[in-house]
Amino acid sequence: MHPKYLLSRGFFLCSRKRSVFSVYRATFGRSGLHGKRFAGIYRVRATVGCDKIPSDPRRSLEDVRLIGAEGSIRLPVGGSMSSIKVAIVGMGNCASSLVQGIEYYKNRTPEEAIGLMNWEIGGFRPSDLEVVAAFDVDVRKVGKDVAEAIYESPNCTTVFCDNVPKTGVRVSMGCTLDGVAAHMADYDERRTFLPSDDPESTQREIVETLVQSGTEILISYLPVGSEEAARFYAECALEAGVALVNCMPVFIVSDPAFASRFEERGIPIVGDDIKAQLGATITHRTLTDLFAKRGVKLERTYQLNTGGNTDFLNMLNRDRLASKKESKTEAVQSVALERMDDDNIHVGPSDYVPWQNDNKVCFLRMEGKLFGDVPMNIELRLSVEDSPNSAGVSIDAIRCAKVALDRGVGGILHSASSYFMKHPPEQTTDDIAYQHVQEFIAGERER
Repeated sequence: MHPKYLLSRGFFLCSRKRSVFSVYRATFGRSGLHGKRFAGIYRVRATVGCDKIPSDPRRSLEDVRLIGAEGSIRLPVGGSMSSIKVAIVGMGNCASSLVQGIEYYKNRTPEEAIGLMNWEIGGFRPSDLEVVAAFDVDVRKVGKDVAEAIYESPNCTTVFCDNVPKTGVRVSMGCTLDGVAAHMADYDERRTFLPSDDPESTQREIVETLVQSGTEILISYLPVGSEEAARFYAECALEAGVALVNCMPVFIVSDPAFASRFEERGIPIVGDDIKAQLGATITHRTLTDLFAKRGVKLERTYQLNTGGNTDFLNMLNRDRLASKKESKTEAVQSVALERMDDDNIHVGPSDYVPWQNDNKVCFLRMEGKLFGDVPMNIELRLSVEDSPNSAGVSIDAIRCAKVALDRGVGGILHSASSYFMKHPPEQTTDDIAYQHVQEFIAGERER
């Protein structure tokens, strides 16, 4: 059970006469519930010189809790410290692009690595991500290897890596709650969700899967409007003691009550609502910031988006759009010289066009006044493949969360959230957010 324990900080518990008196968080295998092996999270005094880590004698999964600490040690059950163990909620187009990307960049050099903001973060490259658990509710994905599920309908994103090897990880049945909108049943099965008849996983079962798999970071790709489901999986992350990257527009990280619970348990979180690598929101924000810095008064603007993936189909139900519209609108308002009246700004999805598949088209118009109150306007059309556009950002958010785990930093990662997300707890311009992320990566900024 205890050969040598490699610590995240790069040294071993081995035969020496010194003691490390800090309180750490440790994760290691033990016999537990129903005779299975679990990663337990315990308060320990790590003594360099002992050949084992003191364990808690309690045996039930309910007793596994994260305890706040001065530092952090994370010891996955089996495997290597060279990988970042990731669990994915929602095996849709975004998950497909992420998994393809992990394999795609495996044999690339930094010079060949087109499309990455950072080749290495904390010593981790994109190919160091390892998917160890996955959850979905679609009958075409549940029970299949992750490498197969990412190509199943209704996924329709570009296949830029068609040789993803089998992972040995099968997609588990998740918990639906409000994750599937009723109107989705009215569309062709090639385009919509087909919920599985398998029994849905309970919170206890999902937590068990996260813990048993050695998951370090849970990334949420749930459909827009899945308010209950998003909070359910956030609770699972809290109970399992794993970091959370919330890519969807349900306000978890920007909810002070939720955020404080993650901080109390020493768990890093990044969110909310992924900001694409070069998408409609980042382009709109950049131009809005440019107006402000060049002294141009922005008077009116709209951003209209069309697409043909399940995200746009799901958003035909306008009742599911409240948080999405707030997230996208606030992302633009927050960098404007002056807040615009609600009547003068419209930002959000416009319509579902099936033949576009995962291609997203943005129509952007901005009207303002220059020197001497002289009017001007900009009209822009942007066409991008939606899901790879987000995966290039997710892959950095995950690595930043891992760095925080290794450094023992819990709670909101403000730099990563501000740069990678549309609705972070602290909004700032993207040039400042970029600088903060680079400082965090270099170890010059705590969070």
